[in-house]
Formats: sequence, structure tokens, C-alpha cells
Amino acid sequence: MPGALTLKTELYHILMKGTFHIVGVGPGDPELITLKAVRVLRNCPVWLTPAAQKDGNSTALSIASGSVDPKDKTILNHHFPMKKIHMGKTPDPEVQKAWQEAARLINEQLEDGFDVALPTLGDPAIYCTGFYVYETLLQLNPETSIKVIPGISAIGATAAAANTPICLGDDRVAVIPAIFESDMIKDILQQFETVVFMKVYKAMDRMVPLLEELDLLDSAVLVERTSMKGERVHHDIGATVDMDLHYFSTLVVRKT
Repeated sequence: MPGALTLKTELYHILMKGTFHIVGVGPGDPELITLKAVRVLRNCPVWLTPAAQKDGNSTALSIASGSVDPKDKTILNHHFPMKKIHMGKTPDPEVQKAWQEAARLINEQLEDGFDVALPTLGDPAIYCTGFYVYETLLQLNPETSIKVIPGISAIGATAAAANTPICLGDDRVAVIPAIFESDMIKDILQQFETVVFMKVYKAMDRMVPLLEELDLLDSAVLVERTSMKGERVHHDIGATVDMDLHYFSTLVVRKT
């Protein structure tokens, strides 16, 4: 009988292709992960976990492991280069190669009948590698079944840590990376009631003079390592210019 059951299981996987799940695991605190994300991660036998450095640890895996024990999972740790991507321009070849390799690994598992989860920081809809993999996977196999599980974003967690709303009433909100030219950032700050800047860890030497010029220093708050161990909330924005800020740093500027 055990041999028959094994054969039945193998036949099931051959006949039934798996589903790819892009799973938002929240900003860092293992308690800030949705019940649905936990269920999907628990049910997926294969996890493809993103790592920023070659042979480095995956922050998303660390977060997911706080809620779901990965010991019985097949973990495919995959390096995604941390290089800028500009919409409308061809991505760096190394970045494209990483997406293609990830899609190939995922597709192999799906073809064998296994569901695959890609745990991602925050919410998959906001500056997430998951959607690049999504598009690349569909190019490789247009019939792939893909599901996206939303998560608590770093934006919401940053506002919570700073005890400030993102928007109220008829406020207008912009969310941008702090890599834009200073003139563009200045225009956006003037047009919107709230602006959330992602990836500001190397940009505060430019941001502080702009905020000071627009008299918005007192309207800004910066949070490092939102909801993670070592979280720091900075209300004295001017003092952050010379700080060695963590990569996971978010700046909220809200006019009051």
C-alpha cells in the first residue's frame, strides 16, 4: 500500500500543476502578517525566498519563519540584485537574468505540481520584485496560475510607528522613491498634502535642505527599520543628515 500511495501522489503532481503565490509578509514584525498569508505559506511546500546579497540571508524568509515553521519546506533562496529600475528603460542585464532564473525555478516546481510561495516584504503592490517575477513567469508560461496575497505595507507601519495619519479628509497623497531629481521632489512636495518617500537612507543630505526651504522640517518624520528590532523614529529631521541610516528607512512629510 505505501508504494501505491507514493505512486498516486506522484501521478497527482504530474497531472495537477501548481499555483504561484506572491505573499506579502508585512514590514518586519511577525505579528503584522495576515492570517491568509500564514495559511498560504503553510500550504505551499516550496518557498522561493528573495535575498539582496549573494549567499545572503532573506529578510522575507526571516519574517515568514516567525509565523510558519519552514523546516518541512523546500527553500529556494534566490539573489535579486539591488539595482535601480527606471520605468520605460531596459533593466540592467544582471537584474533581468535574476528574474528569468527565478521564473525558471518557479516554473519547474509548478510543472511538477507543487505550489510555490514568494514571500515579499510589506505589500506586493508597492515597489516589489514579485511583480517583475510575475511578468517574467507569464512570458515563460502564459498559462501559469498566479495569486497575489496583500500585506501590511511599510507605509502604514511607518505612520503607525510615528503616530500620524497618512491622509485625512480630502488630502492628496504621493508615494515616491527618494531618487528623483530635487526639482521634481520640490514640485511634488508643493502639490500634495502628504508625501511618503521610500529608500531615503542615502538621500537625507538632499532632502533636508529641500524641506527646510519649503518650511516643512517640522512636518516630517523618518522611521528606520519600521516594526523591526531596532526601530527608530526621528522627529528631528535635520539631525539625520550625517546619520548612517538603515536601508529600511521611510520618510513621511505631512502638512498640518
